[in-house]
Amino acid sequence: MRVARLYRLDDVRVEDAPVPEIGPGEALVRTRACGICTGDIMAWYIERKAPLVFGHEPAGEVVAVGEGVEALSPGDRVFVHHHAPCGECSKCRRGLYVHCPTWRSTALRPGGMAEYFAVPADNLARDTLRLPDGVDFEAASLVEPTACVVKSLRRGAVAAGETVAVIGLGVMGQLHVVLARHAGARVVAFDRVPFRLERALRLGAEAAIDVDANDPAASLSERTGGDMADVVIVGPGSIEAMELGIRLAGSGGRVVLFTTSQPDETLAVSPFRLYFDEVSLVPSYSCGPDDTREALELIAAGIVRPQDVVTHRFPLERVAEAVAQAQRPDEALKTIVVFD
Repeated sequence: MRVARLYRLDDVRVEDAPVPEIGPGEALVRTRACGICTGDIMAWYIERKAPLVFGHEPAGEVVAVGEGVEALSPGDRVFVHHHAPCGECSKCRRGLYVHCPTWRSTALRPGGMAEYFAVPADNLARDTLRLPDGVDFEAASLVEPTACVVKSLRRGAVAAGETVAVIGLGVMGQLHVVLARHAGARVVAFDRVPFRLERALRLGAEAAIDVDANDPAASLSERTGGDMADVVIVGPGSIEAMELGIRLAGSGGRVVLFTTSQPDETLAVSPFRLYFDEVSLVPSYSCGPDDTREALELIAAGIVRPQDVVTHRFPLERVAEAVAQAQRPDEALKTIVVFD
């Protein structure tokens, strides 16, 4: 079979590899679509794992199942999450699935950007979802990123009538716009790329502020009568964006840190301001099985639609072009690789 192996962001090769073997409780899936995640194009993050068969947003068709598998059969169309929890440990009992040791250790073999991948027993049992009629493979490749946004908004406790500020309008920012509006919030979006600002307005943002042409805090203050945001979603993993997120939060506000900084970076905050304004900093990392199920329901209901966020599609043999395209913020939101 063919796989896409990443050595550096500018060195992604299509190589031959053996079709993975499966054991009891496992399944072999033929990949039909796989998205390129923002994390896949963060050089410092992805290149430390290289070389690797990247991709963790696959959807495909079951072609074989191991001994003991009864819930799925060859021919079933599925979304598969690349991590899955044990469901029994102290972290799982609290719903903190991403901190479960099993969640952290599970992975698809060899990765999602391959013509076939093996699904470990834990993933198959606890976070592999059969696709409903009407949800195609391209739409299903959006389950994992949508699930991350579902979790982010839940951790931010977004409620109807609140003001949500979204900083950064790549695909994840756009999905935050869509789902915050679906939750009944008013959304004010911030970016510096005209294409992204225009898309956010189309997807329901009340306003889209160009941070290079306007003072973000002053613009939000004017729109909220000085109340600022109840929830701020900080999409980029930059210290600059995090500092802006704190400035945009009003009293009692929640600032959701959606992306990590680099390991050696630090964020300076004023405890005095956080304390007396009761501003909370809330990280939101990845997603769990409850989130993927809700995400699939949102996609099946047409709340999240591929045509709103998928801007580019490439076949596997052009995966290097796909990775390059995904890094062009003035043109690309979601780039996916489609398989024959």
